[in-house]
Amino acid sequence: MAKKKATAVSSTSSPTTSVDDVTERNEELGMEAGAADASDTVVSPIAGKPAPPEWVVTGYPFQNEPPTDFSRDDMREAMEQALADVADQLGGEYGLVINGKTIDTRAKLTSKNPAHRKQVVGTLAAAHPDHVPQAVDAARRAYRGWSRTPAQQRAEYLEVIAAEMRNRRFELAAWEIYECGKTWAEADADVAEAIDFCMYYAAQMRDLSVTVQCDFPGEENSYTYRPRGVVGVIAPWNFPLAILTGMTVAALVAGNTVVMKPAEQSSVVAAKLMEMFRDAGLPNGVVNFLPGIGEELGPALVAHTDVDMIVFTGSRAVGLAINKDAADTDPRQSMVKRVVAEMGGKNAIIIDDDADLDEAVLGVLQSAFGYSGQKCSACSRVIVLGAVYDAFLARLKPAVESLRIGPPEEPATSIGPVIDEEAQKRIQDYIAVGMEEHRVIVAMGADGLTKEGYYVGPHVFADVEPTARIAQDEIFGPVLAVIRAKNLDEAIDFANRTPYALTAGIYSRSPRNLQRVKQELQVGNLYINRGITGALVQRHPFGGYKMSGIGSKAGGRDYLLQFLIPVCVSENTMRRGFAPDVDATA
Repeated sequence: MAKKKATAVSSTSSPTTSVDDVTERNEELGMEAGAADASDTVVSPIAGKPAPPEWVVTGYPFQNEPPTDFSRDDMREAMEQALADVADQLGGEYGLVINGKTIDTRAKLTSKNPAHRKQVVGTLAAAHPDHVPQAVDAARRAYRGWSRTPAQQRAEYLEVIAAEMRNRRFELAAWEIYECGKTWAEADADVAEAIDFCMYYAAQMRDLSVTVQCDFPGEENSYTYRPRGVVGVIAPWNFPLAILTGMTVAALVAGNTVVMKPAEQSSVVAAKLMEMFRDAGLPNGVVNFLPGIGEELGPALVAHTDVDMIVFTGSRAVGLAINKDAADTDPRQSMVKRVVAEMGGKNAIIIDDDADLDEAVLGVLQSAFGYSGQKCSACSRVIVLGAVYDAFLARLKPAVESLRIGPPEEPATSIGPVIDEEAQKRIQDYIAVGMEEHRVIVAMGADGLTKEGYYVGPHVFADVEPTARIAQDEIFGPVLAVIRAKNLDEAIDFANRTPYALTAGIYSRSPRNLQRVKQELQVGNLYINRGITGALVQRHPFGGYKMSGIGSKAGGRDYLLQFLIPVCVSENTMRRGFAPDVDATA
C-alpha cells in the first residue's frame, strides 16, 4: 500500500499527555459537580460534525467518543497512512511485563493476520504457568500503594490513557485491522469504545469516592468503598482493545491491581495497550502483562490463592469452568473470589407483521453480519411472523448478496475474515448442517479468498425449527437462521427458548406489542426498531443473564461496584467522663 500523508489527524505520533496535564485541564474545566452544561453542543474533531449532548448522570461530564467520518477525504487519508505505517512495524517482538520489567521467554506466540494467513503481525513471549505466581506477587506488592492512591488521581491516569488512545486512534485501528480482521468502521468503533470506558469509569469512580454520611446526634456513620485486591483479567479477541481496556481500567480505577491475560489471537493489540499503561506512568506492578496460551495460564490464574477476583469475557464453557474453579476455596485464601463473566448469546430479532421491512432488513443485515457475526451480541436468529415471512425473505436475500467480502484493509470491504482456522472450520461445519437440514436462501462463497485467509461467506437458512442446531448453538460466524412464527406469542416463546439471555430486538409499529416484548423477552439488552449490536458506554450498558452473564453491565452505572467492597464506619462522638491523668494515679 502506497504511503499517503495525513492531512488532518496524526495517526501514529503525538505529544505525550501526563497526569499533571490532565489535572491542570480538569481544574481549567471546573471538574466538579454540575460543571457540564448538557445544552452545549460539542463539535467532534474526528467526525467534523456536532456530537450528541453530554449526559451528566454523575457529577462529572461524560460524552461518547464519536465515530470517525470516513466519507471525508482527510479521514480516509489518515487511515491509509496509519495502515502503511503499521505495515512497516509488522513482525515486531513483544515481551511479558511483570513488575514493570520486560521479560523474554523461550516459548513464543506468533500472531498472524487472519486475512493474509502467512503475514506475521508480531511475535510475543509466551508466559508459562510459572510466571503467574510472579505476576500475582508483583500485583500484590503494588496493591498497598495503589489502593491508597486517591481516587481522583487514579481517575486521572485513565484520562491520560484515553488521551493517548485519541492521539493514536488511527494507528490502533490499523493494528486491529491487521491482527483481528476488522473492517475500518469496526476497528475505529472499538478504539472509540476503549476511550469511552476510560472516561466513563473515571467519572464514575469520582462519584463513588465521595463518602456517604448518615449521622445522628452522638453518632457519625460513613459509607465508603475499598478495592478488592488483585484482579485477573481474561479477555477475548473480538473486541481486542475495548473489552480488554474496559475490564482492566475498571479494576484499576477502583484501586485494584491487575494481571492481564489477553486472547492469543489479539495479543499484539494488547501489547500496545500495555505500552500505553506504561507510558501513562502507572507504578510498577499495578498492571502485569501475561500473553500466552489460555488453556495453560487461565487455570493457574483462577486457582492462585492471592487472586481476589476474576473478570472474564468469552465462551459459556470457559466462563462456567472459571466460576466452578473459583468457587473451590483453598484454605490459604483470605477472600472468597469474585467472578464477573460475560459468556455469549444466541440472539434473536423478531419481525412483527406491521414492521417497516426496509428498516428491519437493514438492522438484521448489520446485526447478523457485522464483523462476520463474531460478536456475542450478533443476531443469529430472525423470527418472522407468517404474514410478512415471504416478503421479508425476498428483501433480505439481495441485501445480503450485496455485501462485499474482501481484505479488511480495503475501505469498501463489508465482511472480512473470521479470526482463525479453528473458527473457519467450526463455522463451515455448521453451514454443512444448515445445507443438509434447511432451505438455503443465501450461500455466498469467498471468491477464492480462502487460499489467502480465513474467509467464510454469509449464509442464510429459512424454515428453521426453533430447536434446530443452528437455532440453538452459538456459531459465532456469518450464519443466520430464519424462523417462522404464527403470532407474537409464538415468536416470544421461540426467542426465549435458549439457555442465553443477552440481546434481542423487535421491529414493530404496535405500541401494545412493544410493551409486551419489553416485559416478556428474557434478555439483558433489548433493542426496538434498530440493530442489536453496537452498544455504547453509558447509553447502552451491556450484559446478560441466564447463561450469558455473571455480574453487572459493562459501561453501566453499577459496573464498578463489582470491583469494590462497601465499608461502613460508625463512631460514637459522645464524651463520657474524662480521661484520667495516668501520672497522677500511678
